[in-house]
Amino acid sequence: MNWFKTLFTVLTITLITTTSFAQKAVPDVEVKTLEGKSVNIQDYLEEGKVTVMSFWATWCSPCKKELNTIADYYPEWQEKYNMNLLAITIDNTRALRKVKPMVDNFGWEYTVLSDVNEDLKKAMNFQTVPQTFVVDQEGNVVYSHSGYTPGDEAGLEEVLAGLVMEEEEEPEGIKEEVKEVKEGKKKKKKK
Repeated sequence: MNWFKTLFTVLTITLITTTSFAQKAVPDVEVKTLEGKSVNIQDYLEEGKVTVMSFWATWCSPCKKELNTIADYYPEWQEKYNMNLLAITIDNTRALRKVKPMVDNFGWEYTVLSDVNEDLKKAMNFQTVPQTFVVDQEGNVVYSHSGYTPGDEAGLEEVLAGLVMEEEEEPEGIKEEVKEVKEGKKKKKKK
């Protein structure tokens, strides 16, 4: 009977852990371009591409340090890991006028979006910037990191490399079968 309690406890803990760390999709939320056009964040998540979403603000020194450091690696990461970076500012309407000049001054080649009302921030459920999320090739958030310390970009690159390696390790036949199932094209065999 004691082994049954132990087994039950282990299974319960495993279920809770698996549930709490389950991948979640990026919410369907409207943000704005720097030109003020409303767009859906989903439009920027390309299927088959890894996306890094970095939330920042003009008043946040660690945010700017992080995005400036990543700028040095970004062209190489795009090539090696087939990824994009979305720099999403949470600046209010008043501070928003500083964003474009700052982006131009730093020479960031990222797509920069604005979350003035913090709708996406609330939906992603975090409190402070910088906040970085990695979204896998299927649109699931697989990594989250708050704050910035020099060297954090190495950890981010490990996550990117791991996602690319996972995809490369799947045999081609399995990739196609998974794709068909996801697209609902796989037909059930008749007996």
